Amino acid sequence: MTSEHGADAHDVIRVVGARENNLTGVDVEIPKRRLTVFTGVSGSGKSSLVFGTIANESQRLINETYPTFVQQFMGQLTRPDVDALENVSPAIVVDQERMGSNARSTVGTVTDVHAMLRLLFSRLGAPHVGSPQAFSFNVPSVAGAGAVTIKVGKDKGKRQRRSFEITGGMCPDCEGLGQASDIDLDELLDRSLSLADGAIRVPGYTADGWMVRGFTESGFVDAAKPIAEYSEQELHDFLYKERTKVKIGGINVTYEGLVPKVTASMLQKDRDALQPHNRAFVDRAVRFLPCPGCDGTRLNGGARSSLVGGVNIAEVAAMQITDLAAWLDTVDDPSVAPLIAGLRQTVASFLDIGLGYLSLDRASGSLSGGEAQRIKMIRHLGSALTDMTYVFDEPTAGLHPHDIERMNRLLRQLRDKGNTVLVVEHKPEVIAIADHVVDLGPGAGGDGGRICYVGDVAGLRTADTPTGRHLGHRAALKDAVRSATGSLQIRGATRHNLRDVDVDVPLGILTVVTGVAGSGKSSLIHGYLPGSDEIVVVDQAPIKGSRRSSPATYTGILDAIRSAFAKANGVKPSLFSANSEGACPACTGLGIIITNLGYTQSVETRCELCEGSGFSDDVLGYLLDGKNIAEVLAMSASGAAAFFTKGPAATTLGRMIDVGLGYLTLGQTLSSLSGGERQRLKLAISMAKKGAVYVLDEPTTGLHLADIDTLLALLDRLVDAGNSVIVIEHHQAVMAHADWIIDLGPGAGHDGGRVVFQGTPADLVAQRSTLTGEHLAVYVGA
Repeated sequence: MTSEHGADAHDVIRVVGARENNLTGVDVEIPKRRLTVFTGVSGSGKSSLVFGTIANESQRLINETYPTFVQQFMGQLTRPDVDALENVSPAIVVDQERMGSNARSTVGTVTDVHAMLRLLFSRLGAPHVGSPQAFSFNVPSVAGAGAVTIKVGKDKGKRQRRSFEITGGMCPDCEGLGQASDIDLDELLDRSLSLADGAIRVPGYTADGWMVRGFTESGFVDAAKPIAEYSEQELHDFLYKERTKVKIGGINVTYEGLVPKVTASMLQKDRDALQPHNRAFVDRAVRFLPCPGCDGTRLNGGARSSLVGGVNIAEVAAMQITDLAAWLDTVDDPSVAPLIAGLRQTVASFLDIGLGYLSLDRASGSLSGGEAQRIKMIRHLGSALTDMTYVFDEPTAGLHPHDIERMNRLLRQLRDKGNTVLVVEHKPEVIAIADHVVDLGPGAGGDGGRICYVGDVAGLRTADTPTGRHLGHRAALKDAVRSATGSLQIRGATRHNLRDVDVDVPLGILTVVTGVAGSGKSSLIHGYLPGSDEIVVVDQAPIKGSRRSSPATYTGILDAIRSAFAKANGVKPSLFSANSEGACPACTGLGIIITNLGYTQSVETRCELCEGSGFSDDVLGYLLDGKNIAEVLAMSASGAAAFFTKGPAATTLGRMIDVGLGYLTLGQTLSSLSGGERQRLKLAISMAKKGAVYVLDEPTTGLHLADIDTLLALLDRLVDAGNSVIVIEHHQAVMAHADWIIDLGPGAGHDGGRVVFQGTPADLVAQRSTLTGEHLAVYVGA
C-alpha cells in the first residue's frame, strides 16, 4: 500500500484536516525514521501541528492503554482537532519547560547520576557508613520503635515491638537544603501596626485575607494590638509557634508561626522559580548563607566522612562535569565495573551535549530553558528504544554557534538509531541538516496555519516563502557605530565562574555580550549590574499561560479597557471581566463548556448562551464607540491600536506592534501562544516601562529569520531615543549589528569566566581571536 506521494503508507505519519489553534485544515505526510524540521514565522502554526496535534495525540493514545485507575492520575489530554492521524509512533517530547521549583532537585538527581554515585560510595567508600540512602541529602536519619508483624517461624502473625533505624545522609541542621536563612523581621512586619491594620508585609498576606485570619482568629494573639506591644509569649506564638490545630470559622486548620510558614512557602522553594513579586520580597527580606553544619553540602558528617579516591560524595558532586569525567577514569574496581561504565556513559553524554561546565550539585531550577532541554536529552541518548518519535522545541536555544554542530550530531544520532525526529527550529544551521522540511505560514495567527512548502532543503532555498527568502539572509557589519556616552563599571566580579573580572559596560549604545554557553555572560550582567528603577531587565523566565489569561490580562491592557467601558456607561469596571461579575453564568467566563467523559477524555464545546464570548448578555449590552467588550477583545493588537489612540493602552499596543505581535488577538488564551510569541509579549510590556538601561537576555529566542530585522530596528529605536541597550545573545545577526561587543570565554565553566575581547564587531571579525570572532567572520563572509 502506498500513499498519494508514492511512499509506503506505513512509512509516513499522515495528518488529515488538522485545525488546532490557527491551523486551517492542514493535510501533510511526514516521513518516519527521518529528521524533519518544521519552519515558519512565529505564530505560523508549527507548535500547533507538532506538539498540539502529533505529540499530543500520541501521548493521549498511550495513556488510554493504561488501566482506568492509573489513567486518573496521569492528567487528561483532549483529543486534538484533526480529522485523521495515522501511523503515529510513541512520542517523547523534549521541550524547554524548566524543571520545577523543588529546592531539593539538582542536576545530579534529575539525571540519576547522583543515585549511581550513592551506590558507588556505598560499595567502595571508606569508612563504610551504610546503604546508598546514607549518602542521600533527601533522606533523614531516624531511630525509633514500632509495632511489626513477624512473618516467619513459630511467631508468624504475631505483633511485636522492634527498634528500627534509618541511616540517611541529610544534614539535620538545614534538612538537606545546604543553606541557612537569616530573616530580617522588619521586612516581614511593621511592628507599629496591628494585624488588623496590615502589620504583615509578606506578599499575599492582606489584612482581611484568609492567611492573616489564621493569626487573628487563632486565639494566640490580639489582632487589634500593635506588634510592638506584644508580650514575649504572644510574639513567640505569632512568629515561631510550631504547628498545632486550631478552629477558625468553624473549620479545623493548622496554625503555624509566621517565620516557619514563610520559610515553607517561599524559602524552601527554588528562588528562580518564584513569582517576580515573591522573588523580590525574598531578596529583600532574607539573606541565604551556606549551612554551617554541612558547609553547604546538604550532607551530614557521616556521609562526608566516607571517601573514594580521596574525595567524598559532596566533593564529587561539586566538580565541574569535565573534571568528574577525569575522576571516574581513576576509579578502577572490578566489583563495580558495570556501575562505573554506566556513570562514564552518562557523563560522556553531558560532554557531548555541551553541558560539561555544569556540576551535579547545581539546582535544577536555576537552569535556563535551553539547558533544561539538553538535560532531558541525556535521558534518551543511551536509550535502547527504537522507532520512537522524538519531538524537540528549538533545541539550539541558548547555544553559541560553536555548540550547534554538536547538537546537530546528537539529532542525527537519534535518527540513525531508527527513530523519527521532529524539530521546530529557526536556525539555518539546523534546517540545513534536515532530511525533510515542512514550512508553515505564510504569516502568523490568522494569516498563517497553512502548509507553504514540503520537501528537501534545496527546494526550500528557492521557495517563495518567508523562510525560503530569508534562509540565506545575513546581517552585515555596520559602516559606523555609535559612541558611548558613559559606562557602568564592574570591578572584581567573581560570581560563579567569573575570574575577578573588571569591565566597563558602555552606555548610550547597543552592547552585545557574547560567549559560549556557561562562559559567564549571565553571571556578569545579571549578577553585577546595579539594581535600579532605571534598569529594565527582560530575562528568560517563562510566561505561564492559563485558560483564563490572555494578552489583554497579561499586559494590563484589559484594566484600561474595563475602565474606559465603565466610564462610558457609568457602571463598575468589574462588570467587564469574564473572571468576575461579568462572567456568563453558563460557562463561568470560559466561553466553552467542558464535559468530562470518564477518566481520560473531556469534550469542549462552544457555550451557546454567550456564543463563546465568556460575558453575560447584560454586559454585552454596554458599548464603547459602538463596540461591546467581546468585540474589543476580538480585535488584533493593530486593530485595537486604531481604536485606542491614547493613554496607557495605546502605549502598550504600540510596543506589541513594534515587536511584531500586531496580529495577536487581545482576548485569545495565553496558552495558545507559541514560545516565540510569549517571549516577545514579555519584551513588549517591559519595553513599555520607562527606563534608561534595557537588559535583554536572548531576545531572538523563538524568532524567525524574517523577524530578526524587526527586532534590530526596535533595538535601534530604543538607543536612538536616548536609552542604553545591553543584550546577552548568541545570534550572529545581533552581534553584527552591535556597536560594542563584550566576549567572555574562552570556554565554559572554569575554562571561561574571563573577558577575551572588548571592541567593535569589525575588530572582532578582523582579529578572529576567539570562537565568537571565528563564527561571526564566517557569518558575515569576511
